[in-house]
Amino acid sequence: MLKAINARILLAMLAALSTMGGAVAYQRHETEKKAAAAAVRTAALLEQQQKDTEEQRQRDEAFRQQVEQDKKRHNSAAAKEGKT
Repeated sequence: MLKAINARILLAMLAALSTMGGAVAYQRHETEKKAAAAAVRTAALLEQQQKDTEEQRQRDEAFRQQVEQDKKRHNSAAAKEGKT
């Protein structure tokens, strides 16, 4: 009788340990999935940020060129003013 009770207790303990092991494995799997998804989102954000930076650089360069053209045009008109 005592062996039967001990066997049942042992089986219950093994079942509990198996359940906990399954829960740990599931949690680890979910954590890995979340980490992979976060890495994908981070890569997409980094790509978007680089694209925005490049667009801003192009806008800045176009603005600088426009300022230079305006400066040349303004200086050109001022230079001709004294000749008339």
